[in-house]
Amino acid sequence: MRKGVQKIYKEVAETYESINHILTFGLDILWRNKALREITRAEGQYWLDVCSGTGEMTRNLSHRADASTKIYSVDFSFPMLSQAIKKNYKHHVNFAIADVALLPFPDETFDLVTISFSIRNLNLNCEEFLAHLREFYRILKPGGQFLNLETSQPSSKLLRKFFHFYIRKIVRPIGSFLSGSKAGYGYLAYTVPRFYPPEEFSSLLRQAGFSRVKYRSTFLSFAAIHLATK
Repeated sequence: MRKGVQKIYKEVAETYESINHILTFGLDILWRNKALREITRAEGQYWLDVCSGTGEMTRNLSHRADASTKIYSVDFSFPMLSQAIKKNYKHHVNFAIADVALLPFPDETFDLVTISFSIRNLNLNCEEFLAHLREFYRILKPGGQFLNLETSQPSSKLLRKFFHFYIRKIVRPIGSFLSGSKAGYGYLAYTVPRFYPPEEFSSLLRQAGFSRVKYRSTFLSFAAIHLATK
């Protein structure tokens, strides 16, 4: 991933989690829990939370796992991963620093791969984005599941305009003020409106090789949960 994005996450690491809770009115917490409920079968022994940031989804996975589950948490930002390591986990978590373009795992390692509110950072262009999706596909076992939670585009034009307005006029200035990073929340305001509607993202998952792709929209369709099977 680009060094500029790495610098941004270094700037916002300490305040990132709390500001997200404030600006989403705590809905991001509920959406992570809802996303895990979408998983419809036993997830096997090896789980990966990629682009894990401060470890919120990793912690949710830890509470869902049993003692035999091997959980891995990977992020490219050491300051963000440092925040994740401080959390209390029900079961042991293995942390690693890595770029999603080339994950340090053999083919068909994981039964479950999750990513939350991070995949839009990989959307540099369609070709590179598909390459990242294929990397997730590569490390999944046959029958393994890929779970993605991300901001989305409401189908209603009015709601979409309101959502983009909120990101531009509320999230960007408040996030910049609270974090002290104009670049960080300027980048957020840039990436959110440019991410794919849920149907288009589903199509890209299929192009990357996934089957049985389904999605569910959250409150007012401001975010979407995708579950895809290898």
